[in-house]
Amino acid sequence: MRYPWVLFDADETLFHFDAYAGLQRLFSHYDVDFDRHAFAEYSAYNQPLWVKYQDGEIDAHTLQTERFTRWGQRLNVAPATLNQGFLEAMADICQPLSGAHDLISAIKPHAHIGIITNGFTALQDIRLEKTGLKPAISTLVISEQVGIAKPDPRIFEHAFEKMGNPPKEKILMVGDNPHSDVLGGMRAGIDTCWLNTDNTPVPEGITPTHQVGSLFDLKAWLIQKRD
Repeated sequence: MRYPWVLFDADETLFHFDAYAGLQRLFSHYDVDFDRHAFAEYSAYNQPLWVKYQDGEIDAHTLQTERFTRWGQRLNVAPATLNQGFLEAMADICQPLSGAHDLISAIKPHAHIGIITNGFTALQDIRLEKTGLKPAISTLVISEQVGIAKPDPRIFEHAFEKMGNPPKEKILMVGDNPHSDVLGGMRAGIDTCWLNTDNTPVPEGITPTHQVGSLFDLKAWLIQKRD
């Protein structure tokens, strides 16, 4: 193994996060035909909240309630109730990304595996349990519990403490989001691997140590073949 410690992001790195399908499932309980137009409206309101969350301007509770405020008013349902229903729907439909099980199985005998996620507590344990990945994860750090979100290096330092403070050169951070996963790893002083499935240009000021197009490519790169 190139690294004895591998830290992963969760959503769209290990797990497929189909928010549209989850929202359709949520709103079906309220007899709402949640279509693509409604999803675009939700996303336009939700995405800036995530930026504020990652920048430390709002906390997890504010994000989770604010994103459902408009729908709560329309349906006369508490935003917190809608948020809980959404997280439950996402847990029901969660699936690992293609290659995730194979990757984790391959590296588990050779490396410690952790997750650092900006996702929310209500989803993480049930998703790890349902997908069978929980036994492989030795360190799970959730921004909602820590009170700090990626790319703030303090959430990485929190993870390092839980890991027993291994040398930073022995740690790799893998994630699909260059602005939280890669930049966060850079700020924390560790190597990073950008899971760049769409071959997107590297954002200015962000320099991943390595890039891969799939988890299969990541497995091939991580496990060094020796003759």
